[in-house]
Amino acid sequence: MILGITGSFGAGKGAVVEYLVAERGFRHYSASGFITEEIKLRELPLNRDSMTIVANDLRKDRGPSYVIDSLYTRAKVNGGNAVIESLRAVAEVRRIKELGGFVLGINATPELRYERAFARGSEKDHVTFEKWQEQEQAESNPDDPTKQDIFGALRESNIVIDNNGSLEELRAKIDYVLSHM
Repeated sequence: MILGITGSFGAGKGAVVEYLVAERGFRHYSASGFITEEIKLRELPLNRDSMTIVANDLRKDRGPSYVIDSLYTRAKVNGGNAVIESLRAVAEVRRIKELGGFVLGINATPELRYERAFARGSEKDHVTFEKWQEQEQAESNPDDPTKQDIFGALRESNIVIDNNGSLEELRAKIDYVLSHM
């Protein structure tokens, strides 16, 4: 099984992946990790702006689903159930579906998402709420398939889970989705 994960900043994509890996035996493939590798090769600062720029460059230069195709190839080589995290563009979601995968969207209220993102302590999330919202809006490019469109990707998901509750509630929702696939 190939399961793609998309969602807004701080919605809980990482919590979903941790559960799938630890409790359901999935292998994890990270689009953000793949893009981070490229950022380091380019010797750019590791922040959200660089993530967006590099991801958009890769999609423009190598095709809208390049990152996902690369991760999918890795997943197929390794076998077993795979979760590909952080689909950010509509083309990426559509590609997972074309490959026979299922896409799970994760969302929550903006205030809760910011609180979670800031609590992670990641350098890329250490910004004000206003800057964080600007960055999220900058990842909404519905008219260009080579650019990120996180809310468009959410709309293209097979199903969207609202993650405004506890970790236990999130896990129960994941189990429900998996049992009905």
